[in-house]
Amino acid sequence: MTLIRALGVASLLAVSCFAELKVQPAGAPPAEASAVSASLVKDGVKVVKDDGSILLEMWVVASEPKGGAAEQNTTWSSVGHGSLLGVVKYPVRASDRRGQGIKPGTYTMRYSYFPMNGDHQGVAPQRDFALLSPVAADTDAAAKPAFDALVEMSKKASGTPHPLVLSIWKEDKPVAPGIEAAGETDQVLHVNIGSTSVSIIVVGKAEG
Repeated sequence: MTLIRALGVASLLAVSCFAELKVQPAGAPPAEASAVSASLVKDGVKVVKDDGSILLEMWVVASEPKGGAAEQNTTWSSVGHGSLLGVVKYPVRASDRRGQGIKPGTYTMRYSYFPMNGDHQGVAPQRDFALLSPVAADTDAAAKPAFDALVEMSKKASGTPHPLVLSIWKEDKPVAPGIEAAGETDQVLHVNIGSTSVSIIVVGKAEG
């Protein structure tokens, strides 16, 4: 499983779609993300439906974030909490795996992991997540907000008491960029951040 690759435009074009989705190059980061665009890859990826409409466009950071510490049941503990992972743009309304609506717009993605308090049983095998925040409210690429601060910022995206989240994980070995099925409901986008393969669920439904 993987996330997005700094090069990869040629590879992404060659990857076939799963079900009704395929991946294509997205070009340069959007103007609304200019405050953090220097940290992003120059060419993003778009996830396209079979009718030609765009589900989302994504630009990950060009270099893998560092500064993390060991954390139980996470796959990417080398990444510091709150690190910027990229920017995602939704041209039309979508939803996260909790069923929360994602309004059309552009959002930052920052690394986090859900607390071990018993409230998240069954949501994912791992605790790694990307929290989405409105790009207009998150303009410092170097920032690493603590859990509570990041959740509050993400609530501005969800408009609910729960942050807007995408399930992610670090792969144990390199995986080709593209998109594929995982289980009965999920579709997973594979990308590379630096030399690290990361996966992100872009369509799915949480069982917990």
